[in-house]
Amino acid sequence: MTIKGQSANGQSTVALVLFNGSMATMDRAAPRASAIAISGGRFIAVGDDANVLRLKGLGTRVIDLGGRTVIPGLNDSHLHVIRGGLNFNLELRWDGVPSLADAMRMLRVQVQQTPAPQWVRVVGGFCEFQFKERRLPTLAELNEAAPDTPVFILHLYDRALLNRAALRAVGYTKDTLDPPGGIIERDKTGQPTGLLLANPNAWILYKTLALGPKLPPEYQYNSTRHFLRDLNRLGVTSCGDAGGGFQNYPQDYEIIQQLQQRGELNVRIAYNLFTQRPKAERDDFVQWTTNSKYQQGDDFLRLNGAGEMLVYSAADFEDFRVSRPDMPQEMESELREVVRVLAKNRWPFRLHATYEQTISRALAVFEEVNREFPIGDLRWFFDHCETVSDRSLERIKSLGGGIAIQDRMAFQGEYFVERYGAQATQRTPPIRQMLDMGIPVGAGTDATRVSSYNPWVSLWWLVSGKSLGGATLYDDSNRMSREEALRLFTIGSAWFSRDENKKGIIAPGHFADVAVISDDLFSVPEDRIKSIESVLTIVNGKIVYGDGPFKQFDLPPLPVMPDWSPVAKFGGAYSLSHHGAGGGGGGAVLAALSPCANAHAPFGSDGLGCSCFAF
Repeated sequence: MTIKGQSANGQSTVALVLFNGSMATMDRAAPRASAIAISGGRFIAVGDDANVLRLKGLGTRVIDLGGRTVIPGLNDSHLHVIRGGLNFNLELRWDGVPSLADAMRMLRVQVQQTPAPQWVRVVGGFCEFQFKERRLPTLAELNEAAPDTPVFILHLYDRALLNRAALRAVGYTKDTLDPPGGIIERDKTGQPTGLLLANPNAWILYKTLALGPKLPPEYQYNSTRHFLRDLNRLGVTSCGDAGGGFQNYPQDYEIIQQLQQRGELNVRIAYNLFTQRPKAERDDFVQWTTNSKYQQGDDFLRLNGAGEMLVYSAADFEDFRVSRPDMPQEMESELREVVRVLAKNRWPFRLHATYEQTISRALAVFEEVNREFPIGDLRWFFDHCETVSDRSLERIKSLGGGIAIQDRMAFQGEYFVERYGAQATQRTPPIRQMLDMGIPVGAGTDATRVSSYNPWVSLWWLVSGKSLGGATLYDDSNRMSREEALRLFTIGSAWFSRDENKKGIIAPGHFADVAVISDDLFSVPEDRIKSIESVLTIVNGKIVYGDGPFKQFDLPPLPVMPDWSPVAKFGGAYSLSHHGAGGGGGGAVLAALSPCANAHAPFGSDGLGCSCFAF
């Protein structure tokens, strides 16, 4: 008789067994296990060591986890992975760097190795409050550090800092007019200073960044592979790509499709199509619903519908340093046209919406369309929802919608408190209430231009209720337990791509996507949650990342193209992980340090670093 894990002749077909682990399965029917068996890219057995080890055969790889914690692969429900991959090798990451002094030393090193006419770019993933100095660099500091190399620093979506060389590169002069919705700060003579302000929208920031040199296709391919590898380092195995500004379909999807065709994708991507043409949005979606099919692709790259931009008139801006923008009068009529097209063609959609004022108006449109073309089974959802009201939550639930929440408050919480007060902040967003009402909720980062793509920062925010600057944003009523936070980043996010029956939990028949993590999420001191990484990441039953005790299983090194890339020197998102340098990503920052004559450790017990260090 043939059973799971055996061929017809009784020989084992199990490819991989992991045992002696502490597995948080997220499966309510069997929440804990110590061993798993994998075959054909799926779990075939989950349970105790003795029963699972019986399934191994001569060709089975068996790995002793040494008691380490195992979780389902993380699923970031809102990540700009396709756009981020095309640019990853161009960007110097300040994600998690603890001091401005360290950040500026990194920048000086990168300036020295960046050839003309290339720029040094720091594009999101950090905030001024994470630095012990609690400030951004001054323009004078940037000009001193880089007199000739263009430097562009994007801080959230509120501002960009450009040195004089960057101003020359983009051609901004005293005769350059301020664009709609943006401000070019000027000195007394009318010359641009290098400070660009988004007020009330970020178009000037997008547009200026787009003026920089781009990587050629073969480098974009390499860049995307490095980004996906760094996501694996952090335990991410799936994500929802939310499109993005200046991300055109199908041109900017060619690299990710090549990776899919060559079997080199190691993160599962469900992508949404994001309109790029104000006042022509309906035409885009008519074309796409005609020429493309919802869910076309495979389990590694699949079309997941429309959004997060449906129409430009419905896109409210999340810069809490400025007043909430009012959406224009034509919002409803334009949004109605697009949502009718999508609902008629049975396409799911997602909509960026920060404020209740936008959410309630959008819901009126959705309710109207629902009477003609029911949307309750479409898996439509809002992204963000920081100030959603009780009444709007009821309307979302009634229409069968979900909410994808992100950790923007971890980066911007201080600004929100300053503008709206501590009491309003307590439910920004009201995650506990969403869950109590039974609304589908998934977690994500909204990386890379605001938040870091490090999901452990987001998990830490959900658990601690704090900003990266240390401000307490939420009391216990709106904080998640560690298990709840993990659930939002696994099975919770699977709902948005109709994958809850095949990913997000460790159970027989589900995709074999797991991460063995560096510390126990459930017992580590709270502040160390954001320093967790994966030491063994498995996607579709194959090992895609190994470090520390599992370094021997890692994939061969991937060269960085171009060789002057910041990734070659510093890696990706930085973390003070327990294994320090050699983590393959952020740990490379530690490896780049050279000790001072005092022989200090690279970073002290306070995590703030030694000011004697130089790169």
